[in-house]
Amino acid sequence: MQPISQYFNEDHDLFRQSVRHFIEKEVVPQAEKWETERQIPKEIFKRMGDLGFLGLVMPEQYGGSNADFWFTVVFLEELARCGMGGFSTAVSVHQYMAINHLSKIGSEALKQKYLVPAIAGEQLAALGITEPDTGSDVSAIRATALREGDEYVVNGAKTFISNGTYGDFITIAVKTKPDAAQNGISLLIVELNSAGVSRTKLNKMGWHSSDTAEIKFDDVRVPVGNLIGQENMGFYYLMESLQLERLVAGIMAVSGAAWAMDETLKYLHEREAFGRPIGKFQAIRHKMADVATEIEVAREFVYSTCWKYVAGEVVVKQCSMAKLFTAEMQKRVVDTCLQFFGGYGYIEDYPICRAYRDVRVGTIAGGTSEIMREIISKIVVDAVGYKAVYKPEKAAV
Repeated sequence: MQPISQYFNEDHDLFRQSVRHFIEKEVVPQAEKWETERQIPKEIFKRMGDLGFLGLVMPEQYGGSNADFWFTVVFLEELARCGMGGFSTAVSVHQYMAINHLSKIGSEALKQKYLVPAIAGEQLAALGITEPDTGSDVSAIRATALREGDEYVVNGAKTFISNGTYGDFITIAVKTKPDAAQNGISLLIVELNSAGVSRTKLNKMGWHSSDTAEIKFDDVRVPVGNLIGQENMGFYYLMESLQLERLVAGIMAVSGAAWAMDETLKYLHEREAFGRPIGKFQAIRHKMADVATEIEVAREFVYSTCWKYVAGEVVVKQCSMAKLFTAEMQKRVVDTCLQFFGGYGYIEDYPICRAYRDVRVGTIAGGTSEIMREIISKIVVDAVGYKAVYKPEKAAV
């Protein structure tokens, strides 16, 4: 159990116990089924909604808890210990990426129609930014939403969309002013059962429990009222919210690495070779010492970044560093841990095998390590600065 610290109090500790109990009793036993079927039943989202897990930082009037951000840290840490990268990704995308903009700047009508059922776990949300030909270059997206009277007509495609196959609605980045680069991007909510929407489920190396889709939009008509925030401000909303996305990824990467270490330590005490547990061999012990050190260093940096985020600082540099360091660290840790399982680490019956498949995408999803390095170098080398777009609000601190 996570000890009480300068960041967490007794309320956080009690909340951690409740989330861990839920994960251990209602999620982990279903892992093989969900991974094999490559689908997470929507009932589990409703269950999380009933438990108050899907609107932690969101206003109470929409069903949220308006809790401080450290409850989110606790939730994400315990979520990552389920041993299914797909499940933890699906849940985090729904809460911290897909409905984040809706909560902050959506109209009252949009909040009532989409945010309330999303927090309740009755509707599943996706976020659509990446396109087949644009990758990390958000300003170069080609999907358009051109206004005709009281509607936008949406055309284009999005890919690598978590929750895209079975989700109910998507927050999508589109060009409402096609020739204006980043100054012509807006955010819209599109219902995924709308006429003109087609979805293709992608067959992934890992994250098998979650669904990832390529989605095409062919003359999809969307009410103008589904615009989130101001027209043509979408790029700036996204740039700020991506820092939260990267911080979320960092939190889960550290906890996921710690889970892999814990699973490995159990095995080191159980498995014997040459008449003694393999955890007694110096070569393995020293490697595990390195693993434990990397995890601890990463955890403290992520906590420090969370503290600055809570304090209202613009933490573009720190969040990018956290995403870069923790994703690369988790990949190294899981690779090291699998090695100590020997041949059993290559067998699907062992969770470390699934972890190895799942962890590989960590340095790609949510911004590649190369993109993180470029962002950091712009700040460190070129002295580029960033300003907040959203106004500070209680739910975010």
